[in-house]
Amino acid sequence: MSATTSDTTAAPGRGRGVGDRLRTWWNNLPRPQQWAIGIPAVLAIALLPVIKPPLISTTAVDFGGMMAQFAMIALIAIGLNVVVGQTGLLDLGYVGFYAVGAYVVALFTSPASPVWNSSDHGFFSGPWAWLACVPLAIVLTGVTGVILGTPTLRLRGDYLAIVTLGFGEIVRLLADNLTDVTNGAAGLQNVLFPEIGRSDANPDGVFSSGNNSGTLNFGVWWFWLGLVLVIAVLFFVGNLERSRVGRSWIAIREDEDVAEIMGVPTFRFKLWAFVIGAGIGGLSGALYAGQVQYVDPKGFTVINSMLFLCAVVVGGQGNKLGVIVGAFIIVYLPARVQGIEVGGQSLGDFKYLFFGVALVALMIFRPQGMFPARARLLSYGRQVYAAMSRPARARRSDAAAVEAKS
Repeated sequence: MSATTSDTTAAPGRGRGVGDRLRTWWNNLPRPQQWAIGIPAVLAIALLPVIKPPLISTTAVDFGGMMAQFAMIALIAIGLNVVVGQTGLLDLGYVGFYAVGAYVVALFTSPASPVWNSSDHGFFSGPWAWLACVPLAIVLTGVTGVILGTPTLRLRGDYLAIVTLGFGEIVRLLADNLTDVTNGAAGLQNVLFPEIGRSDANPDGVFSSGNNSGTLNFGVWWFWLGLVLVIAVLFFVGNLERSRVGRSWIAIREDEDVAEIMGVPTFRFKLWAFVIGAGIGGLSGALYAGQVQYVDPKGFTVINSMLFLCAVVVGGQGNKLGVIVGAFIIVYLPARVQGIEVGGQSLGDFKYLFFGVALVALMIFRPQGMFPARARLLSYGRQVYAAMSRPARARRSDAAAVEAKS
């Protein structure tokens, strides 16, 4: 009896990796301890571009600028994870939402915008113009998600992937050819940004590209802003995951037909996922426009969409913290090897080759990604089963003891 019990209790722990043990340890901590560990961890990450650890810091590119790009790609990965990881919808054109968010900010704030034909943009000309455009970019990109999702979300699998891939290319081609609206291939220059922290040294504020020297350069400030946005989006998406919406997404991802039979309005919740993912993509596009201060169609190619998807696949589909790790790998590795030359050729030029090899190896040895998602409902079911089986085992043990005495 004791041998059977020990085997039963040990079975759930077999084959568990480091990620699973870490997740179990974290979930078993009380909420105050989670906050006590999480807040210092976030502060330590925020101070990385200031400290610039020798083993981590990049040499060929500015470390603060690289971390700012990481925060932007992390936002994209979280939004794409809602669509691909949580709901199971293969979206190959997510770069289209990213482009819409960037162009909304650029069209409203750039002096080169054909929409205004003047340097005075009224409300969108002041130091707070970028901040005013951010909610507008989120809303308009969400509306774009509704326009795309309403006629197409009844498709599945490869068909949906082809449609979304076409959407991403359509957005890029429209931006390239609608010269009277988007300024075409010439792009939109001098996109406005938050003019905060003005001083004699930085007359345009700390977010200006002119603040390119010293420890606290504009890349560090954009990273801090991006980190705040990432945390806010994580709270928002995390609350959705624990709600009826998140449970419906998981049901659709596992088996859409069964979810439909059980009464889940699958089309409505798929459209919700599309709109929320699109809104987060628009937010990341707004962050990109303000950080780079120049928007043109060449920044929204299909290869970028594939890289965004790589971040989700590498990190672990459905795990919002895992896709952030995937985003860091996608951004950090090319920057880290940028200054390393072999045979007169920079290793940074072979980043797509490295990504291809890494994806092939990942699909062979860990097809669910570095940090695969675990359905919380399944873990709760195992806990309930274990709690219900304990009294039964105790009764059998007592009956056996009584029988042995008699």
